[in-house]
Amino acid sequence: MTALTLSTAAAPGLRADAIVIGVAKGAKGPIVAPGAEAVDKAYDGRLAAVLETLGASGAEGEVTKLPAPAGFKAPLVLAVGLGTEPAKDAGFEPEALRRAAGSAARTLTGAKKAAFALPVTDAADLGAIGEGVVLGAYSFDAYKADGNDARAKNGKAPLAEAALLGGKPRDAAHKAALLRAAAVGQELNRARDLINMPPNDLDPQAFAALAQTAAKEHGIKVQVLDEKALTKGGYGGILGVGAGSASAPRLVKLSYTSSKADKTLAFVGKGITYDSGGISLKPAGHNETMKCDMSGAAAVFAAVVAAARLGLEVNVTGWLALAENMPSGSATRPGDVLRMYSGKTVEVLNTDAEGRLVLADALWAASAEKPDAIVDVATLTGAMMLALGSRTFGIMANDDAFRTAVHEAAEEVGEPAWPMPLPEHLRKGMDSSVADIANMGERMGGGLVAGLFLREFVGEGITWAHLDIAGPAFNEGGPFGYTPKGGTGTAVRTLVRLAELTAAGDLG
Repeated sequence: MTALTLSTAAAPGLRADAIVIGVAKGAKGPIVAPGAEAVDKAYDGRLAAVLETLGASGAEGEVTKLPAPAGFKAPLVLAVGLGTEPAKDAGFEPEALRRAAGSAARTLTGAKKAAFALPVTDAADLGAIGEGVVLGAYSFDAYKADGNDARAKNGKAPLAEAALLGGKPRDAAHKAALLRAAAVGQELNRARDLINMPPNDLDPQAFAALAQTAAKEHGIKVQVLDEKALTKGGYGGILGVGAGSASAPRLVKLSYTSSKADKTLAFVGKGITYDSGGISLKPAGHNETMKCDMSGAAAVFAAVVAAARLGLEVNVTGWLALAENMPSGSATRPGDVLRMYSGKTVEVLNTDAEGRLVLADALWAASAEKPDAIVDVATLTGAMMLALGSRTFGIMANDDAFRTAVHEAAEEVGEPAWPMPLPEHLRKGMDSSVADIANMGERMGGGLVAGLFLREFVGEGITWAHLDIAGPAFNEGGPFGYTPKGGTGTAVRTLVRLAELTAAGDLG
């Protein structure tokens, strides 16, 4: 993990492998951003002109390297684009700083120390930069032939230390911002590790065991329901999805409690450790990334641990609905009817619509404890990807005000999201002649249909939101900003922010 420190040292005298500065896109060319005054002075005030000569424009994500001026103890200046210059008297948005720091950290793979002289006006800016560094430095190399130990020798290890300039090491708010950035960033990276693990090493039992280990380390209570307990309890949805696999399903409950809390949030995550589609087998070309179908459970897991590490004054319960969806002689068939934990029966028309089945059981279990609100997270539907693309997740809810609050929290922490409706007329398409409801409805608006299905399993009077993260959960393209190729950890920061807002009394 990249270590974060605060430094009051001047950039020229700081021993480091690189000095990171910001450059913005101005009306007439690149502009050196605040925080880099000492560096600009060393270039006789011509740094912007030098960068322009080298082809820099200040565009977001752009990285330009140049030799440090004479007298600097660092050999390299790395200028990273912040995007369009903000209006007069307005600072850079935290997300712009977060992305710039992430791009720089990713570029500095192999470096031991870098000084970040990006624009800082308050603790929030420091937190955004620190978070961007931790997330941008992430890499997943556990299965590479050279192993993790060899990475440091061949220059492939992540940036070891980032010294953030512009902050005050003795300022309580500044120190707290950096501690929060480290905790949230590290836990989000934990989620990324889980998402990137191959499914032969991360089946439901292995996931549950990892959750138990982390829970013990951070003082979180954990309960694991194995197949016997699930059978005795009547969890027909989870059992039905896992019936075709040699790896039995699990339902994991993580409970973080605060003695000062008077509100409780329940987070529910879809944890399909591999999704073949079951008997309704996915076509060729759609199976290769299905190890990521547990991204919702990974996000919930990471968010609960982050809440514990931050000591938030709110009770947070995480439910991980874990199963592997495989075809076999014992697998659930299209046409089968499952009796869910709630007592309702579901006609399974498509075994590849399995996420809603495991979530239904977990939602009902979470509802039984009467939390103040429930938020579920799931890579649920391809339809949501068609609607919102690969970088934005959809938000549905049974309460408009809560949906708005979740959307605002997501945007605040830099996770693109969009509110989606739950049209009542789509519910009729899930009517079944043999069961209380079918797990499929109209094809058009399939993401909304899935949300309506989940709503059926939320306890009466409980505020609920559903995050469909199918698009942004797994990045199949190249890395950008602080987002790597592969698992992204989407929704972790939104959940943590919701917990913080609840603790502060600012969420309903």
